[in-house]
Amino acid sequence: MTDQTTQPFSAPVDREQLILDHLPLLHHIAGRMVIDMPGSVERDDLVGYGMLGLIGAADAWDPSRGLKFSTYAFPKIRGAILDELRRQDLLPRGARERVRDLDRTIQRLEQETGMPPTPETIAEELGIAIEDVDEIMLSARAAVHASIDQGPSEDFANLLANPRSEDPVGSAEWEESKVLLARAIEELPEQEKSVITLYYADNLLLREIGEIMGITESRVSQVHSRALYRLNRGLKSLHHSS
Repeated sequence: MTDQTTQPFSAPVDREQLILDHLPLLHHIAGRMVIDMPGSVERDDLVGYGMLGLIGAADAWDPSRGLKFSTYAFPKIRGAILDELRRQDLLPRGARERVRDLDRTIQRLEQETGMPPTPETIAEELGIAIEDVDEIMLSARAAVHASIDQGPSEDFANLLANPRSEDPVGSAEWEESKVLLARAIEELPEQEKSVITLYYADNLLLREIGEIMGITESRVSQVHSRALYRLNRGLKSLHHSS
């Protein structure tokens, strides 16, 4: 992908060419973000929202400051997508109620057992299919991702977050977290492990993961949410036992 940032500062910037050259960046950002969106949101929708950010970045970028355009445009594109998602009703009333019901069920079962319940236990407790649990978790994750009001509780949101260590790279705590994360990933069911590996390790897009696994993009998103929940649950268990 061409990045017109190595040109002399005196050279004029071709705005239209700048936008065209960075369409792959726009598509990459949208392709990564769509994994956290419910089925009602398409990748092309995110591309459209992000285009406003790309155009705005091209209009405002000042090459004399020495910042690469791709570096400058990335948060502008992502921010434009999130701004539009916040303006939309990603979680209609029925979806919000289902998220709250699931949230309360997890809290109640964790109080009883000392650990968050498995997705299978949640499905059995609520009398719904595991696929329905996946869809509710995806709705909850979308609410967190887009900072939507009346989303899941902080504890539930943490169970749906990307697990990461806040400790400095190379520290003993970071090394321990890395080992525990690897163990937790290894213990995931095969389908969930594949989604996590293809998305985070191989950096593939939702569409590419779906093609490899032979499932729809929306199903990849659902499995991804369930995998993150189970991964964080596994890490919690490993921390308690270590």
